[in-house]
Amino acid sequence: MGLRQFVIDAWSWLNYKPVMAEAGRSGNRAFPELAKTWVPPHELRRLAAYKVLASYDNNQAGQLAAAGGDTSALERRELGDAAKLVDTALGYLLGSEQKVAVEGAEHADQDTPTPGAAEAAAIQKRLREWADKELLTFRVQQAERAAVLLGDSVMVLAWNPEKQRPTLRVYDPGLFFPQWDDDADDDFPTRVHLAWDLPADDEAGLKARVRRVTYELGSISEGSDADQESLATRARTYPWEPGRESITTCYLTDAEWLLEDLNGETLDRLPMSKASFRVGADGTELNRLDLLIDFVPVVHIANSIPDGGEHWGRSVLARVLQALDELAATDSDSSAASATTGTPIIGLAGARLPVDRATGQPQELEVRAGAVWQLGETGRMDALDTSPQLAELRARVDHLLERIASNSRVTAAGLGTLDATEVPSGYALKLALGPLDGLIGMMRLAREHKYRLLFKMVQRLYQAGRTEGWPAGETLPARLAWAPHTPTDRGAVLEEVVKAHGAGVMSLETAVMMLLEAGYPIKDASQEVERIRAKAEQELEVRIAEAAARRGGVEERVEDGDAGEEPAGVAVGEQARERVPTGS
Repeated sequence: MGLRQFVIDAWSWLNYKPVMAEAGRSGNRAFPELAKTWVPPHELRRLAAYKVLASYDNNQAGQLAAAGGDTSALERRELGDAAKLVDTALGYLLGSEQKVAVEGAEHADQDTPTPGAAEAAAIQKRLREWADKELLTFRVQQAERAAVLLGDSVMVLAWNPEKQRPTLRVYDPGLFFPQWDDDADDDFPTRVHLAWDLPADDEAGLKARVRRVTYELGSISEGSDADQESLATRARTYPWEPGRESITTCYLTDAEWLLEDLNGETLDRLPMSKASFRVGADGTELNRLDLLIDFVPVVHIANSIPDGGEHWGRSVLARVLQALDELAATDSDSSAASATTGTPIIGLAGARLPVDRATGQPQELEVRAGAVWQLGETGRMDALDTSPQLAELRARVDHLLERIASNSRVTAAGLGTLDATEVPSGYALKLALGPLDGLIGMMRLAREHKYRLLFKMVQRLYQAGRTEGWPAGETLPARLAWAPHTPTDRGAVLEEVVKAHGAGVMSLETAVMMLLEAGYPIKDASQEVERIRAKAEQELEVRIAEAAARRGGVEERVEDGDAGEEPAGVAVGEQARERVPTGS
């Protein structure tokens, strides 16, 4: 790679791959799809990086390298180490479950709920119902695996008038082409393309096409693009901002172009005169369709916190890709060494070789169980022992796995390769998992505001659809709550909760939430609090009744003349109520 080709960007860690320099070149066998005329040049490296990463996930990195000209790469043995690293990191990121949580909803069941708690609980219930109908957990799994593997993922919302709810779909990030405005907010592009090729279908008589779905923010106006400038811009009041007029709306365009009609135009400059617009379910042509919202319903999820000026995330494989190459090469060498160890190379001297009667030529000897070879008086047999080399290769495999675990921050303990006998205590295991804690914390932080944005869009789409039960006004902040990513010492948490709540320094709601986060089988914290309080009330009533019964017996004995001291432990009902606070 010459100095003029030296590039530092979000995908610089792939510069050592020769196939990256071939991306976009005509006749390239590794990335033939990137030679399409409509793909913007500045997107070629990103799309090439996605394909390289996908090849590692599918044990096809050797095939990709062979397509780039390295014919020896076809002999590479790939045993799923990249996929294991991705799936392990994904499992720790997601935890055991994910729930929609609205701020303030946990206080709705208190004796004196905070202002707005009831509204928050109602919105939380509706969002969870939406999540169940839209298979949110499944969609999150789809999106997050792509983000962990490729560095990016895309989720798109759309209002479905038949279902009367927003629908959620996950798209490959290779289809995502945002158009950032230099003068606008860098985190939220004002124009987004989703584009992909449609292959030719000879039976249906369809030629090769490119489909582009565009979401674009613009001024509210009537008419087509040709006469927009001559029309006065109108204002609109959205239900999530009552009392404030807006002149911004989001337009949707869904169109196709024949590839043969394109003459070098890139994705953002496709000729609209040659476009064939798609039609919606209600028969409406999808050409700058006004969606009646003032935001682009597309959420881009990055696996890591992007550097300043960047927008794209980094794959969990990025920093250890060369180590994975070394591991595949070592596995290939180990396979070759194991072949010569299991079936060694043998040299014979003074042997009487059998002769093929048909050709009269000596036959080759085969190393097999039960074989007998006749040697002369000075005959000798020597075997090539490659077992020491095989042992060295296996030791190198272990070394590379440790290096990959360390540099990826998933750690050997996280990958399950740490010997349990090497961990002297739970505290030592906690220290060993420290880098993993930092990695998962960073990954969840990178997603925190994206999921908040997703749930804000869901609420606003419900409001825009005039759905019953969704009042107008500012949307409530909601987030995706993650379960703990590592096992928790539930016994220690229980002891801590009992002591703190018993001492009166922790509320019952907080105690139940701690038990829920520790992994106790509590489905709903508020319902659990209600059950605990109801049971406490029942036990209190029983104790009051027993105390009253004992006091009644004492009074009878006093009336009979058997006066004496009141038995210890007998309490009046009113005194018992004073000593036992409600809900304890």
